[in-house]
Amino acid sequence: TTTLNNSYGSAVTVTGAGFLLNDEMDDLASAPGKPNMYGLVQGDSNAIQPGKRPLSAMTPSFVVDENGRLLLVVGTPGGPRIITMVYHVISNVLDHRMSLADAVSAPRLHHQGLPNIIRIERGGVSPAVIAQLEKMGHQISVAGYTGDVEAIIRTPTGWQGVSDPRYGGGGAGY
Repeated sequence: TTTLNNSYGSAVTVTGAGFLLNDEMDDLASAPGKPNMYGLVQGDSNAIQPGKRPLSAMTPSFVVDENGRLLLVVGTPGGPRIITMVYHVISNVLDHRMSLADAVSAPRLHHQGLPNIIRIERGGVSPAVIAQLEKMGHQISVAGYTGDVEAIIRTPTGWQGVSDPRYGGGGAGY
């Protein structure tokens, strides 16, 4: 994956090169204990220091089979939601035996610790379940979409690419 972090990154381009610079400095804790643009609250261990690499949720994932052969590749943008989305797809394929297309398009939810809110994709959980979670004291946020997963899986006849139907794009295979 490549990342700009916020839309258009730092909004600064490299003269003559035609690409944007990222704003990954937001992944360091400029104010420990205060939320960044994604609502993540970080501590002193991720404070800005010379030469320090920021914590990041970038999770380009490669899954190999029992023989060590590449089976599945998954990646997505989405800040702190990346890890959750990649997990959902891998678990849906391996644990729940979903097709890759079904796994990528399945509803998602996310919780990142702080803020203490469960983010649920619209239509992903029934209103009755949401009401029960709220009755138990959980704070719920219903989101319009969660992520833009791209994935590739090895099949018996070749490779299949799947693009998240929540966004434009497409997969191809050979």
